Amino acid sequence: MTNARDTYNYKVVRQFAIMTVVWGVVGMLVGVIIAAQLLWPELLPSVPWLSYGRLRPLHTNAVIFAFGGSALFATSYYVVQRTCHARLFSEGLAAFTFWGWQAVIVAAAVTLPLGITSSKEYAELEWPIDILIAIVWVAYAVVFFGTIAKRKVQHIYVANWFFGAFILTVALLHIVNSAAVPATLLKSYSVYAGTQDAMVQWWYGHNAVGFFLTAGFLGMMYYFIPKQAGRPVYSYRLSVVHFWALIFTYMWAGPHHLHYTALPDWAQSLGMVFSLILLAPSWGGMINGMMTLSGAWWKLREDPILKFLIVSLSFYGMSTLEGPLMSIKTVNALSHYTDWTIGHVHSGALGWVGLVSMGSIYYLLPRLFGRTEMYSVRLINTHFWVATIGIVLYIAAMWIAGVMQGLMWRAVSEDGTLTYTFVESVKATYPFYAIRLAGGVIYLAGMLIMAYNVAKTIAANRAVEAPIPVPAAAHA
Repeated sequence: MTNARDTYNYKVVRQFAIMTVVWGVVGMLVGVIIAAQLLWPELLPSVPWLSYGRLRPLHTNAVIFAFGGSALFATSYYVVQRTCHARLFSEGLAAFTFWGWQAVIVAAAVTLPLGITSSKEYAELEWPIDILIAIVWVAYAVVFFGTIAKRKVQHIYVANWFFGAFILTVALLHIVNSAAVPATLLKSYSVYAGTQDAMVQWWYGHNAVGFFLTAGFLGMMYYFIPKQAGRPVYSYRLSVVHFWALIFTYMWAGPHHLHYTALPDWAQSLGMVFSLILLAPSWGGMINGMMTLSGAWWKLREDPILKFLIVSLSFYGMSTLEGPLMSIKTVNALSHYTDWTIGHVHSGALGWVGLVSMGSIYYLLPRLFGRTEMYSVRLINTHFWVATIGIVLYIAAMWIAGVMQGLMWRAVSEDGTLTYTFVESVKATYPFYAIRLAGGVIYLAGMLIMAYNVAKTIAANRAVEAPIPVPAAAHA
Protein backbone atom coordinates (compact mmCIF):
# COMPACT_ATOMS: atom_id res chain seq x y z
CA MET A 1 0.00 0.00 0.00
CA THR A 2 1.40 3.40 -1.02
CA ASN A 3 2.20 5.77 1.83
CA ALA A 4 0.37 9.12 1.56
CA ARG A 5 3.70 10.89 1.91
CA ASP A 6 4.80 9.30 -1.37
CA THR A 7 1.87 10.77 -3.33
CA TYR A 8 0.74 14.27 -4.21
CA ASN A 9 -2.10 15.82 -2.22
CA TYR A 10 -4.85 15.81 -4.85
CA LYS A 11 -7.72 15.96 -2.37
CA VAL A 12 -7.60 19.74 -1.87
CA VAL A 13 -7.00 20.23 -5.61
CA ARG A 14 -10.15 18.20 -6.37
CA GLN A 15 -12.16 20.17 -3.86
CA PHE A 16 -11.15 23.55 -5.29
CA ALA A 17 -11.53 22.33 -8.90
CA ILE A 18 -15.11 21.19 -8.30
CA MET A 19 -16.02 24.39 -6.45
CA THR A 20 -14.56 26.42 -9.33
CA VAL A 21 -17.31 25.01 -11.53
CA VAL A 22 -20.03 25.38 -8.87
CA TRP A 23 -19.18 29.02 -8.11
CA GLY A 24 -18.76 29.72 -11.82
CA VAL A 25 -22.38 28.74 -12.41
CA VAL A 26 -23.58 30.74 -9.39
CA GLY A 27 -21.56 33.87 -10.16
CA MET A 28 -22.55 33.97 -13.81
CA LEU A 29 -26.21 33.29 -12.97
CA VAL A 30 -26.20 36.36 -10.72
CA GLY A 31 -24.58 38.29 -13.57
CA VAL A 32 -27.40 37.28 -15.91
CA ILE A 33 -29.99 38.37 -13.32
CA ILE A 34 -28.51 41.86 -12.95
CA ALA A 35 -28.12 42.18 -16.72
CA ALA A 36 -31.84 41.40 -16.97
CA GLN A 37 -32.57 44.02 -14.30
CA LEU A 38 -30.88 46.69 -16.43
CA LEU A 39 -33.21 45.70 -19.26
CA TRP A 40 -36.28 45.36 -17.03
CA PRO A 41 -35.76 47.54 -13.92
CA GLU A 42 -38.99 46.26 -12.30
CA LEU A 43 -38.02 42.61 -12.63
CA LEU A 44 -37.83 42.02 -8.85
CA PRO A 45 -39.45 45.17 -7.44
CA SER A 46 -40.52 44.04 -3.97
CA VAL A 47 -37.41 42.11 -2.90
CA PRO A 48 -34.76 44.57 -1.59
CA TRP A 49 -32.05 41.94 -1.20
CA LEU A 50 -32.45 41.00 -4.87
CA SER A 51 -32.14 44.57 -6.09
CA TYR A 52 -29.44 45.54 -8.59
CA GLY A 53 -27.44 47.48 -5.98
CA ARG A 54 -27.28 44.43 -3.69
CA LEU A 55 -26.66 41.77 -6.35
CA ARG A 56 -24.04 43.62 -8.41
CA PRO A 57 -21.26 43.39 -5.74
CA LEU A 58 -22.33 39.79 -5.11
CA HIS A 59 -21.77 39.06 -8.81
CA THR A 60 -18.30 40.63 -8.90
CA ASN A 61 -17.20 38.90 -5.70
CA ALA A 62 -18.61 35.55 -6.82
CA VAL A 63 -16.92 35.62 -10.22
CA ILE A 64 -13.58 37.06 -9.07
CA PHE A 65 -13.05 35.49 -5.67
CA ALA A 66 -15.30 32.42 -5.67
CA PHE A 67 -14.85 31.22 -9.28
CA GLY A 68 -11.47 32.80 -10.04
CA GLY A 69 -10.12 32.29 -6.53
CA SER A 70 -11.05 28.60 -6.43
CA ALA A 71 -9.42 28.10 -9.84
CA LEU A 72 -6.24 29.77 -8.58
CA PHE A 73 -6.12 27.65 -5.43
CA ALA A 74 -6.71 24.44 -7.40
CA THR A 75 -4.14 25.11 -10.11
CA SER A 76 -1.45 26.60 -7.87
CA TYR A 77 -1.66 23.66 -5.47
CA TYR A 78 -1.44 21.24 -8.40
CA VAL A 79 1.37 23.06 -10.21
CA VAL A 80 3.56 23.68 -7.15
CA GLN A 81 3.46 19.99 -6.24
CA ARG A 82 4.13 18.71 -9.76
CA THR A 83 6.96 21.15 -10.50
CA CYS A 84 8.61 20.75 -7.08
CA HIS A 85 8.17 16.94 -6.84
CA ALA A 86 6.90 17.45 -3.31
CA ARG A 87 3.65 16.95 -1.43
CA LEU A 88 1.93 20.06 -0.11
CA PHE A 89 3.63 21.46 2.98
CA SER A 90 0.80 20.96 5.49
CA GLU A 91 -2.28 18.77 5.12
CA GLY A 92 -4.12 20.64 7.85
CA LEU A 93 -3.37 24.13 6.56
CA ALA A 94 -4.25 23.10 3.00
CA ALA A 95 -7.63 21.80 4.21
CA PHE A 96 -8.11 24.99 6.23
CA THR A 97 -7.57 27.13 3.13
CA PHE A 98 -10.35 25.24 1.34
CA TRP A 99 -12.93 25.40 4.10
CA GLY A 100 -11.88 28.91 5.14
CA TRP A 101 -12.22 30.21 1.57
CA GLN A 102 -15.65 28.60 1.20
CA ALA A 103 -16.67 30.24 4.49
CA VAL A 104 -15.58 33.62 3.11
CA ILE A 105 -17.66 33.06 -0.04
CA VAL A 106 -20.76 31.99 1.92
CA ALA A 107 -20.36 35.00 4.25
CA ALA A 108 -20.21 37.27 1.19
CA ALA A 109 -23.30 35.59 -0.28
CA VAL A 110 -25.20 36.34 2.94
CA THR A 111 -23.99 39.83 3.84
CA LEU A 112 -23.92 41.54 0.44
CA PRO A 113 -27.62 40.94 -0.44
CA LEU A 114 -28.46 42.20 3.07
CA GLY A 115 -26.71 45.48 2.25
CA ILE A 116 -23.85 44.92 4.70
CA THR A 117 -20.98 46.47 2.76
CA SER A 118 -17.98 48.77 3.06
CA SER A 119 -18.85 50.17 -0.41
CA LYS A 120 -15.28 49.73 -1.72
CA GLU A 121 -15.03 48.19 -5.19
CA TYR A 122 -13.90 44.53 -5.07
CA ALA A 123 -13.44 45.02 -1.31
CA GLU A 124 -17.05 45.36 -0.13
CA LEU A 125 -16.88 42.76 2.64
CA GLU A 126 -16.97 44.03 6.21
CA TRP A 127 -14.16 43.80 8.71
CA PRO A 128 -14.82 40.38 10.37
CA ILE A 129 -14.83 38.73 6.93
CA ASP A 130 -11.74 40.75 5.94
CA ILE A 131 -9.91 39.31 8.95
CA LEU A 132 -10.91 35.76 7.92
CA ILE A 133 -9.66 36.46 4.38
CA ALA A 134 -6.30 37.59 5.77
CA ILE A 135 -5.97 34.49 7.97
CA VAL A 136 -6.84 32.14 5.09
CA TRP A 137 -4.43 33.96 2.80
CA VAL A 138 -1.55 33.71 5.27
CA ALA A 139 -2.24 29.97 5.55
CA TYR A 140 -2.23 29.76 1.73
CA ALA A 141 1.16 31.49 1.60
CA VAL A 142 2.58 29.11 4.23
CA VAL A 143 1.38 26.05 2.29
CA PHE A 144 2.60 27.35 -1.09
CA PHE A 145 6.02 28.65 -0.05
CA GLY A 146 6.48 25.78 2.38
CA THR A 147 6.05 23.37 -0.54
CA ILE A 148 8.64 25.30 -2.56
CA ALA A 149 11.04 25.18 0.42
CA LYS A 150 10.80 21.37 0.59
CA ARG A 151 11.08 20.89 -3.19
CA LYS A 152 13.19 18.01 -4.52
CA VAL A 153 14.30 19.88 -7.65
CA GLN A 154 16.60 22.87 -7.52
CA HIS A 155 14.90 24.98 -10.17
CA ILE A 156 11.73 26.96 -9.38
CA TYR A 157 9.60 26.89 -12.53
CA VAL A 158 8.36 30.27 -13.78
CA ALA A 159 4.68 29.46 -13.13
CA ASN A 160 5.51 29.33 -9.42
CA TRP A 161 7.08 32.79 -9.62
CA PHE A 162 3.79 34.16 -10.92
CA PHE A 163 1.73 32.28 -8.34
CA GLY A 164 4.08 33.41 -5.57
CA ALA A 165 3.96 37.07 -6.62
CA PHE A 166 0.17 36.90 -6.78
CA ILE A 167 -0.06 35.43 -3.27
CA LEU A 168 2.31 37.96 -1.65
CA THR A 169 0.92 41.02 -3.42
CA VAL A 170 -2.74 40.19 -2.82
CA ALA A 171 -1.97 39.86 0.90
CA LEU A 172 -0.38 43.32 0.92
CA LEU A 173 -3.19 44.88 -1.14
CA HIS A 174 -5.97 43.38 0.95
CA ILE A 175 -4.54 44.26 4.35
CA VAL A 176 -3.64 47.86 3.44
CA ASN A 177 -6.85 48.69 1.57
CA SER A 178 -9.16 47.00 4.08
CA ALA A 179 -7.67 48.80 7.11
CA ALA A 180 -10.74 50.09 8.94
CA VAL A 181 -12.08 51.26 12.29
CA PRO A 182 -14.94 48.96 13.43
CA ALA A 183 -18.06 50.80 14.57
CA THR A 184 -20.22 47.71 15.19
CA LEU A 185 -19.90 44.02 14.47
CA LEU A 186 -21.01 44.56 10.88
CA LYS A 187 -20.04 48.16 10.20
CA SER A 188 -16.68 49.88 9.90
CA TYR A 189 -15.14 53.03 8.43
CA SER A 190 -11.99 53.22 6.35
CA VAL A 191 -8.91 54.60 8.10
CA TYR A 192 -8.32 56.74 5.00
CA ALA A 193 -10.40 59.74 3.98
CA GLY A 194 -11.39 61.53 0.80
CA THR A 195 -8.91 61.51 -2.05
CA GLN A 196 -6.44 59.38 -0.07
CA ASP A 197 -9.14 56.73 0.35
CA ALA A 198 -9.84 56.81 -3.40
CA MET A 199 -6.14 56.51 -4.21
CA VAL A 200 -5.60 53.56 -1.87
CA GLN A 201 -8.78 51.92 -3.18
CA TRP A 202 -7.68 52.09 -6.82
CA TRP A 203 -4.12 51.14 -5.98
CA TYR A 204 -5.82 48.04 -4.59
CA GLY A 205 -8.49 47.80 -7.29
CA HIS A 206 -6.20 47.89 -10.29
CA ASN A 207 -3.64 45.62 -8.68
CA ALA A 208 -6.41 43.18 -7.80
CA VAL A 209 -6.79 43.01 -11.58
CA GLY A 210 -3.01 42.99 -12.08
CA PHE A 211 -2.14 40.28 -9.57
CA PHE A 212 -5.30 38.34 -8.70
CA LEU A 213 -6.72 38.35 -12.24
CA THR A 214 -3.48 38.50 -14.23
CA ALA A 215 -0.33 37.23 -12.47
CA GLY A 216 -2.09 34.22 -10.93
CA PHE A 217 -3.70 33.22 -14.22
CA LEU A 218 -0.41 33.71 -16.05
CA GLY A 219 0.90 31.04 -13.69
CA MET A 220 -1.79 28.77 -15.14
CA MET A 221 -0.86 29.77 -18.68
CA TYR A 222 2.84 29.01 -18.23
CA TYR A 223 2.10 25.50 -16.96
CA PHE A 224 -0.99 24.26 -18.77
CA ILE A 225 -0.29 25.50 -22.32
CA PRO A 226 3.11 23.73 -22.55
CA LYS A 227 1.62 20.62 -20.91
CA GLN A 228 -1.44 20.44 -23.13
CA ALA A 229 0.55 21.29 -26.27
CA GLY A 230 3.29 18.81 -25.37
CA ARG A 231 5.94 21.43 -26.10
CA PRO A 232 8.31 23.53 -23.95
CA VAL A 233 7.46 27.17 -23.39
CA TYR A 234 8.61 29.18 -26.43
CA SER A 235 11.19 31.32 -24.58
CA TYR A 236 12.02 30.71 -20.96
CA ARG A 237 14.17 33.84 -20.92
CA LEU A 238 11.20 35.91 -22.14
CA SER A 239 9.03 34.40 -19.41
CA VAL A 240 11.45 35.65 -16.74
CA VAL A 241 11.63 39.12 -18.32
CA HIS A 242 7.82 39.06 -18.54
CA PHE A 243 7.60 38.29 -14.83
CA TRP A 244 9.89 41.04 -13.54
CA ALA A 245 8.62 43.71 -15.94
CA LEU A 246 5.00 42.92 -15.17
CA ILE A 247 5.20 42.90 -11.38
CA PHE A 248 7.20 46.14 -11.28
CA THR A 249 5.03 48.07 -13.73
CA TYR A 250 1.55 46.96 -12.63
CA MET A 251 1.94 48.36 -9.13
CA TRP A 252 1.98 51.96 -10.40
CA ALA A 253 -0.94 51.93 -12.83
CA GLY A 254 -3.87 52.38 -10.38
CA PRO A 255 -4.28 56.20 -10.66
CA HIS A 256 -5.58 55.87 -14.23
CA HIS A 257 -8.94 54.99 -12.63
CA LEU A 258 -9.07 58.50 -11.19
CA HIS A 259 -8.56 60.75 -14.23
CA TYR A 260 -10.38 64.09 -13.98
CA THR A 261 -10.93 63.75 -10.23
CA ALA A 262 -9.49 65.51 -7.16
CA LEU A 263 -6.37 63.32 -7.36
CA PRO A 264 -3.32 65.51 -8.15
CA ASP A 265 -2.67 65.73 -11.87
CA TRP A 266 0.90 64.39 -11.55
CA ALA A 267 -0.43 61.20 -9.92
CA GLN A 268 -2.98 60.75 -12.71
CA SER A 269 -0.22 61.20 -15.32
CA LEU A 270 2.04 58.73 -13.49
CA GLY A 271 -0.69 56.11 -13.65
CA MET A 272 -1.16 56.79 -17.36
CA VAL A 273 2.55 56.48 -18.17
CA PHE A 274 2.97 53.19 -16.31
CA SER A 275 -0.21 51.86 -17.93
CA LEU A 276 1.30 52.54 -21.36
CA ILE A 277 4.59 50.90 -20.36
CA LEU A 278 2.58 47.90 -19.17
CA LEU A 279 1.66 47.06 -22.74
CA ALA A 280 5.19 45.73 -23.45
CA PRO A 281 5.44 42.99 -20.79
CA SER A 282 1.78 42.04 -21.26
CA TRP A 283 2.19 41.43 -24.96
CA GLY A 284 5.53 39.75 -24.37
CA GLY A 285 3.77 37.19 -22.21
CA MET A 286 0.93 36.75 -24.68
CA ILE A 287 3.37 36.18 -27.57
CA ASN A 288 5.36 33.73 -25.44
CA GLY A 289 2.25 31.67 -24.77
CA MET A 290 1.06 31.79 -28.37
CA MET A 291 4.46 30.90 -29.83
CA THR A 292 4.66 27.83 -27.59
CA LEU A 293 2.45 26.26 -30.26
CA SER A 294 5.06 26.89 -32.99
CA GLY A 295 5.23 23.81 -35.13
CA ALA A 296 2.10 22.38 -33.52
CA TRP A 297 -0.66 24.74 -34.61
CA TRP A 298 -2.50 21.78 -36.11
CA LYS A 299 -3.33 20.66 -32.57
CA LEU A 300 -5.83 23.51 -32.29
CA ARG A 301 -8.05 21.74 -34.82
CA GLU A 302 -8.27 18.61 -32.68
CA ASP A 303 -7.84 19.76 -29.07
CA PRO A 304 -10.65 21.86 -27.57
CA ILE A 305 -8.72 22.36 -24.32
CA LEU A 306 -5.95 24.07 -26.29
CA LYS A 307 -8.63 26.22 -27.93
CA PHE A 308 -9.68 27.47 -24.49
CA LEU A 309 -6.09 28.17 -23.45
CA ILE A 310 -4.89 29.84 -26.66
CA VAL A 311 -8.03 31.93 -27.29
CA SER A 312 -7.87 33.10 -23.68
CA LEU A 313 -4.45 34.53 -24.55
CA SER A 314 -5.91 36.44 -27.49
CA PHE A 315 -8.41 38.05 -25.12
CA TYR A 316 -5.56 38.76 -22.69
CA GLY A 317 -3.66 40.52 -25.47
CA MET A 318 -6.72 42.48 -26.53
CA SER A 319 -7.57 43.54 -22.98
CA THR A 320 -4.00 44.59 -22.22
CA LEU A 321 -3.96 46.74 -25.36
CA GLU A 322 -7.33 48.26 -24.56
CA GLY A 323 -6.47 49.05 -20.92
CA PRO A 324 -3.41 51.23 -21.69
CA LEU A 325 -5.37 52.85 -24.52
CA MET A 326 -8.20 53.78 -22.14
CA SER A 327 -5.70 55.15 -19.61
CA ILE A 328 -4.66 57.93 -22.04
CA LYS A 329 -6.37 61.05 -20.71
CA THR A 330 -7.92 62.13 -24.00
CA VAL A 331 -9.34 58.64 -24.61
CA ASN A 332 -10.45 58.40 -20.99
CA ALA A 333 -12.39 61.65 -21.39
CA LEU A 334 -14.61 59.71 -23.80
CA SER A 335 -14.64 56.30 -22.11
CA HIS A 336 -14.89 57.17 -18.40
CA TYR A 337 -18.19 56.20 -16.70
CA THR A 338 -19.44 54.58 -19.92
CA ASP A 339 -20.20 50.96 -20.78
CA TRP A 340 -16.95 50.81 -22.74
CA THR A 341 -15.30 50.21 -19.35
CA ILE A 342 -17.77 47.37 -18.71
CA GLY A 343 -16.88 45.84 -22.09
CA HIS A 344 -13.17 46.13 -21.30
CA VAL A 345 -13.55 44.48 -17.89
CA HIS A 346 -15.58 41.61 -19.30
CA SER A 347 -13.27 40.97 -22.25
CA GLY A 348 -10.64 40.30 -19.58
CA ALA A 349 -12.94 38.51 -17.13
CA LEU A 350 -14.92 36.30 -19.52
CA GLY A 351 -12.33 36.00 -22.27
CA TRP A 352 -9.03 35.77 -20.38
CA VAL A 353 -9.82 34.65 -16.83
CA GLY A 354 -12.87 32.55 -17.74
CA LEU A 355 -11.42 30.66 -20.69
CA VAL A 356 -7.98 29.97 -19.18
CA SER A 357 -9.65 28.73 -15.96
CA MET A 358 -12.01 26.45 -17.87
CA GLY A 359 -9.21 25.06 -20.01
CA SER A 360 -7.07 24.41 -16.92
CA ILE A 361 -9.91 22.67 -15.06
CA TYR A 362 -10.65 20.53 -18.13
CA TYR A 363 -6.97 19.52 -18.06
CA LEU A 364 -6.98 18.78 -14.33
CA LEU A 365 -10.17 16.85 -13.70
CA PRO A 366 -9.44 13.68 -15.68
CA ARG A 367 -6.06 13.42 -13.97
CA LEU A 368 -7.65 13.87 -10.56
CA PHE A 369 -10.20 11.10 -11.20
CA GLY A 370 -8.14 8.51 -13.05
CA ARG A 371 -9.31 9.19 -16.61
CA THR A 372 -7.39 9.91 -19.79
CA GLU A 373 -9.90 12.60 -20.79
CA MET A 374 -13.19 14.23 -19.79
CA TYR A 375 -16.50 12.35 -20.09
CA SER A 376 -17.22 14.12 -23.41
CA VAL A 377 -14.60 15.87 -25.55
CA ARG A 378 -17.39 16.92 -27.90
CA LEU A 379 -19.07 18.82 -25.06
CA ILE A 380 -15.78 20.62 -24.34
CA ASN A 381 -15.72 21.75 -27.97
CA THR A 382 -19.37 22.82 -27.78
CA HIS A 383 -18.64 24.74 -24.60
CA PHE A 384 -15.77 26.56 -26.29
CA TRP A 385 -17.88 27.82 -29.17
CA VAL A 386 -20.85 28.70 -26.96
CA ALA A 387 -18.61 30.65 -24.56
CA THR A 388 -16.82 32.47 -27.38
CA ILE A 389 -20.09 33.54 -29.03
CA GLY A 390 -21.37 34.77 -25.65
CA ILE A 391 -18.21 36.79 -25.02
CA VAL A 392 -18.25 38.45 -28.46
CA LEU A 393 -21.92 39.44 -28.16
CA TYR A 394 -21.38 40.82 -24.66
CA ILE A 395 -18.24 42.88 -25.24
CA ALA A 396 -19.18 44.13 -28.72
CA ALA A 397 -22.50 45.43 -27.36
CA MET A 398 -20.75 47.22 -24.50
CA TRP A 399 -18.03 48.71 -26.71
CA ILE A 400 -20.57 50.19 -29.11
CA ALA A 401 -22.84 51.38 -26.29
CA GLY A 402 -19.91 52.92 -24.42
CA VAL A 403 -18.53 54.91 -27.34
CA MET A 404 -22.06 56.05 -28.17
CA GLN A 405 -22.66 57.18 -24.58
CA GLY A 406 -19.37 59.09 -24.47
CA LEU A 407 -20.15 60.88 -27.73
CA MET A 408 -23.73 61.73 -26.66
CA TRP A 409 -22.64 63.07 -23.27
CA ARG A 410 -20.07 65.42 -24.75
CA ALA A 411 -22.13 66.59 -27.78
CA VAL A 412 -22.78 70.35 -27.64
CA SER A 413 -25.26 72.36 -29.73
CA GLU A 414 -24.38 75.61 -31.48
CA ASP A 415 -25.78 77.63 -28.57
CA GLY A 416 -23.43 75.87 -26.13
CA THR A 417 -26.04 73.63 -24.49
CA LEU A 418 -25.85 69.84 -24.33
CA THR A 419 -27.39 68.21 -27.40
CA TYR A 420 -28.77 65.22 -25.51
CA THR A 421 -30.24 64.74 -22.08
CA PHE A 422 -28.91 61.89 -19.96
CA VAL A 423 -32.15 59.95 -20.32
CA GLU A 424 -31.79 60.05 -24.11
CA SER A 425 -28.43 58.30 -23.81
CA VAL A 426 -30.06 55.67 -21.57
CA LYS A 427 -32.80 55.12 -24.15
CA ALA A 428 -30.21 54.77 -26.94
CA THR A 429 -28.30 52.22 -24.85
CA TYR A 430 -31.35 50.04 -24.17
CA PRO A 431 -31.03 47.72 -27.24
CA PHE A 432 -27.40 47.01 -26.36
CA TYR A 433 -28.45 45.88 -22.89
CA ALA A 434 -30.62 43.26 -24.60
CA ILE A 435 -27.62 42.04 -26.63
CA ARG A 436 -25.48 41.96 -23.49
CA LEU A 437 -28.12 39.88 -21.71
CA ALA A 438 -28.20 37.45 -24.64
CA GLY A 439 -24.39 37.16 -24.51
CA GLY A 440 -24.49 36.54 -20.77
CA VAL A 441 -27.18 33.87 -21.08
CA ILE A 442 -25.16 32.09 -23.78
CA TYR A 443 -21.98 32.24 -21.66
CA LEU A 444 -23.91 30.85 -18.67
CA ALA A 445 -25.23 28.04 -20.90
CA GLY A 446 -21.62 27.13 -21.64
CA MET A 447 -20.90 27.00 -17.93
CA LEU A 448 -23.86 24.65 -17.43
CA ILE A 449 -22.50 22.40 -20.21
CA MET A 450 -19.20 22.30 -18.32
CA ALA A 451 -20.96 21.49 -15.03
CA TYR A 452 -22.76 18.54 -16.69
CA ASN A 453 -19.52 17.27 -18.24
CA VAL A 454 -17.70 17.56 -14.91
CA ALA A 455 -20.50 15.78 -13.02
CA LYS A 456 -20.49 12.87 -15.49
CA THR A 457 -16.68 12.66 -15.36
CA ILE A 458 -16.71 12.46 -11.57
CA ALA A 459 -19.68 10.07 -11.32
CA ALA A 460 -18.05 7.43 -13.51
CA ASN A 461 -14.76 7.35 -11.64
CA ARG A 462 -13.15 7.52 -8.23
CA ALA A 463 -10.52 9.88 -6.91
CA VAL A 464 -6.91 8.88 -7.51
CA GLU A 465 -3.56 9.99 -6.17
CA ALA A 466 -0.33 10.25 -8.18
CA PRO A 467 3.05 9.05 -6.87
CA ILE A 468 5.82 11.59 -6.36
CA PRO A 469 8.84 10.80 -8.60
CA VAL A 470 11.82 9.39 -6.74
CA PRO A 471 15.02 11.44 -7.28
CA ALA A 472 17.58 9.68 -9.44
CA ALA A 473 20.16 9.74 -6.63
CA ALA A 474 17.88 7.60 -4.49
CA HIS A 475 18.35 4.65 -6.86
CA ALA A 476 22.13 4.56 -6.31
